[in-house]
Amino acid sequence: MKPLIESTNATLEYMDHGRPVFALHSATLTINQGEFLGILGPSGSGKSSLLYVLSGLKQTTSGLVTYGGQPYSKLNDAQRSHLRLKDFGFVFQQPYLLGYLTALENVAVAERGSLDEAIELLGKLGLSAKLHRLPHELSGGERQRVCVARALIGSPFVLFADEPTASLDHKNGLAVVNLLNQHRSSGALVMVTHDPSMLHEADRIIQIEDGKLAL
Repeated sequence: MKPLIESTNATLEYMDHGRPVFALHSATLTINQGEFLGILGPSGSGKSSLLYVLSGLKQTTSGLVTYGGQPYSKLNDAQRSHLRLKDFGFVFQQPYLLGYLTALENVAVAERGSLDEAIELLGKLGLSAKLHRLPHELSGGERQRVCVARALIGSPFVLFADEPTASLDHKNGLAVVNLLNQHRSSGALVMVTHDPSMLHEADRIIQIEDGKLAL
């Protein structure tokens, strides 16, 4: 398989009252094109930090991360933003939605796909009856599924999912993972979770603890 995202000794360090703390320590990893990679670890292990570094949302303190051979560090803020808009879809642990927009409008605001595609995706996620509900009229699990639809619209090349099933019951969680997996096409799906049962479709699973990978 063709390498898509590569990190070499990627380290993310911050200072806590003058003491260095490593959110991520010397992570070396290759994500291949077409791969569903699961990142497994307990709370506070560095899973989200790794995801943010792999997607360019955070810049490493040291080390190198590349996408398609291009180092994120060589891109300016506008170029990184354009890359995330064009190529990447994100599902975050917290369902970030615009409170004044309906479920359908929150999906369409991504400006990548059509309104018909937004309606279809929400339908696949069991939300056909909630298209015109505002976020405060939806449950936490429903808001999360709206975020999943927003990440999928326009068929982004790489999907990054940070605990996408945390607020869902097991059945809906599996349905979300299945839908994400179906939509990875020839790109990749990178999913962070603490629940190994959500990774039964993954091509590969890596574990992280205390910011260090156990490959």
